[in-house]
Amino acid sequence: MLGKSKAKRRSGCPVSISLETLGDRWSLLIIRDLMVRGLRTFKDFLRSGEGIATNVLADRLRRLEASGIITAEAEHFDRRRLNYRLTEKGIDLAPVVLELLIWGARHEHTAAPCGVVEEMARQREHVLAEVRRRWQERDPSPFLPKFSGASGSAQRSSSWRERHK
Repeated sequence: MLGKSKAKRRSGCPVSISLETLGDRWSLLIIRDLMVRGLRTFKDFLRSGEGIATNVLADRLRRLEASGIITAEAEHFDRRRLNYRLTEKGIDLAPVVLELLIWGARHEHTAAPCGVVEEMARQREHVLAEVRRRWQERDPSPFLPKFSGASGSAQRSSSWRERHK
């Protein structure tokens, strides 16, 4: 699909254009948090455990909104507070986020429980359908728990590559 850009593109390559839009970890982590962790507010993102600075968070939220990946909606009870939500363009990144999760668990040491990731890899279409359903129904419940390293309840997993040597 063709889209208009405010900035001149480096090239017409779809990978290059995607990286220009999403090419930093913070943008993808915000998308992940909206998509599968049920986070919605500026304060939620700050408390996510990733350690993002307030100025970086504010910048990435502005960029994602300007790119049409997220939208900001005033909260019903307090119109001064904003809730962020993925747009159709944003939810279309679900396969990318899922593949990054699976790839990371296969090739790196992560805090994601092995069984959970292996099941997600086997059931890709079901996982993507459930993520999309939750988005369509505005279901705020987390699809995935926060994977915490040393102190959390999720067990530390070895990489799939090491387990299948």
